[in-house]
This record gives sequence, C-alpha cells and structure tokens, in this order.
Amino acid sequence: MSDQPEKRTTKRSHSWFKKFQYDPKTDLPKDARNVLLVVVALIAAVTFQAGVNPPGGVWQDAGEDGDPHDAGTAIYASQTGAYYVFMVSNTLALSTCILVITSLTYRFPFHLEIWVATASMMITYASAVFAVTPRKSVHFRYLLITASVPFVMRCFGYFFKKYCMSENENQIGSQEEGEKRDGQAGQ
Repeated sequence: MSDQPEKRTTKRSHSWFKKFQYDPKTDLPKDARNVLLVVVALIAAVTFQAGVNPPGGVWQDAGEDGDPHDAGTAIYASQTGAYYVFMVSNTLALSTCILVITSLTYRFPFHLEIWVATASMMITYASAVFAVTPRKSVHFRYLLITASVPFVMRCFGYFFKKYCMSENENQIGSQEEGEKRDGQAGQ
C-alpha cells in the first residue's frame, strides 16, 4: 500500500451549478424569457442610475484656480482614464440590456410603447451623461459608437445567418440536383 493520500473527486462544484442551468427538457421557453426580462431589467436600472448619478457624485461648486472644475460635473471624471472605462462599459451594458428587452418583448402587446419607452430612456441617459461629463474627459462619439455596438452586432448576425446560411443551402441543393442528374443520366 502507498503512503499517498487517496485523491477524491467531488462533483459538488458542478452539481449545484447544473441545477440552475436552462434545461430544454424541463424548462419552458416562456419561463426562461421571463427570468431574462427580470435580470435584464435589473441590470438596465443599475446601469441607467450609474450613468445619471456617476460614482462619487457631482461637484457642488465651481473649482478655484488650483482645482478647476465645473459645478454639476462628475467628480470621478477627474480620473480621466478610469472614468472613460466606466462610461464605455456602462453604456455598453445599458444598450445591450435595451436590445435584449426589445428583442424579448417583440410582438408583445404594447410593443410599440416599449420601443418608445426604451428609446426615450436612452435619450434621457445620453442627455444626463452629456450634462455631468466634462467636455475634456470623454469623446462622446465613442460613447455613441459603443451604444450602437450591440445593435450592429445583432444586425450582422442576422444578415450573416440569412445570406450566408441560405447560400450554403443553395450550394447543397445544387450539389444534390447535380447528383440526381448524374444518376439519371447513368441509367
């Protein structure tokens, strides 16, 4: 017998996680959609609030000569790099949440109203960010590009799936037709 301790493999670390994963055999798609809507709505609320009221708050007074800043601008913006990362990440999270919300509620009753409300929320978010961000801290065009990334990625995915996959199916269909003609010609 060896003196080495016996290796134990525990499956507890994987088993607790698997209980919470989506299982198409037991879970209904509408239940999964509802859970996603709740989670995404919570993330959207947090990211919206963080953009409107940035970490550290806003300056209450105008700065003096030694510490120039404008009243009403984000205190966190004094750390330009960190604030820029925060704004880009926060904007990406909010726009992704809005995409998921509008996608999951597509063809629901009041779908048009949901679109209007989410578009209004993005406009409100953008105006609040523009109001509290010092002009020298963030290039706003990058925030606009960041906000559009989830929507552009979804469109690229849709067109890729629609046109590239249909072209592959056409090629497969052409090959099958060619094989049929070859088989009929050989008879």
